[in-house]
Amino acid sequence: MNEKERIIELSNCFGPSGFEDDVAAFIKKELKEYKPDEDHMRNITVSKESSKSNKRVMIDAHMDEVGLIVQAIKPNGTIRFLNLGGINRSSLPGNSYLIKNNKGEMIPGIVAVKPPHFTKKNEIPSNEIEEMILDVGTSSKKETEALGIGIGSPIVPNVNCLYDEKRKIYFGKAFDDRIGVAVGIEVFKRLEKEKLKVNIYGSFSSQEEVGERGILASANRIKPDVLICLEGCPADDTFQEDYMIQAALRKGVMLRHMDTSMITNHRFQKFAIDIAKKKKIDIQEAVRSGGGTNGAMVNQTLGVPSIVVSVPVRYIHSSYCWVTHEDYEKAVMLVLELVKALDEKTIAQF
Repeated sequence: MNEKERIIELSNCFGPSGFEDDVAAFIKKELKEYKPDEDHMRNITVSKESSKSNKRVMIDAHMDEVGLIVQAIKPNGTIRFLNLGGINRSSLPGNSYLIKNNKGEMIPGIVAVKPPHFTKKNEIPSNEIEEMILDVGTSSKKETEALGIGIGSPIVPNVNCLYDEKRKIYFGKAFDDRIGVAVGIEVFKRLEKEKLKVNIYGSFSSQEEVGERGILASANRIKPDVLICLEGCPADDTFQEDYMIQAALRKGVMLRHMDTSMITNHRFQKFAIDIAKKKKIDIQEAVRSGGGTNGAMVNQTLGVPSIVVSVPVRYIHSSYCWVTHEDYEKAVMLVLELVKALDEKTIAQF
């Protein structure tokens, strides 16, 4: 499978928070040469060890995507649901979703929108999830349950990823953080025959979108000395004034100095920026007024220097996103150069 096919498959994988099984299975298949380890949260870890050092570099990308979960089925067969992670509520109405039933089958449905014929004058549609319903084309609770749908059934957007070869751009769902997962897989593919000065551990973690839960289990097991967090970050190039754009498509990797969860270790950040400049890898620097990552969780709980290497994604946390292959490739290049340059002396200075 080539890189483009891998990114498409990862985007299409069903995997909202807590239901990452399909993504985990895909990663295990792609990195089988590393004999992946899997825990009961579905966190996947791989490693490439060096005889020269006991220092551990952890590279993490989270597998889960924002989604929904069935809360209850109404007597008329429609479904009440809650969000799994910070899905964009305004993007829900009128969009199609897939529910995984108790047999693992995908049942399509739509978040209902009242036709204009029945809309009262000056009526404003609500963005409250508690007032929305998902319709799977049934007319009773019994009929919906007969489809194998019940309380706790997980839901994701019904989107198939497309790739435009001419423009080298992907159009699909779940690039937060499947594009980061793709970067992580490719990094380990390219590292297979490299001789490194430190031990490299790959972490593909679960349940980031609901509170960075899986990363803690992996980090406590790996006990890293530094962390490189791989993310699909929200692109801002269609919203911000030019001087405020810090994560544009086709401008390279985004390195954040701060978000609401972490002030990045400035020594490790400078090391990454210097490497990027030396190797002529395009980067974008950002100071964010929102957002948070697995990097913050490891930084706060274990005191580990962490940086976040992000691929810009337009319209993150909604059903349809844009991401470019060139930004993905630059993220792969930067992470490879970082892990090849890291050694005990450098890590001690962070």
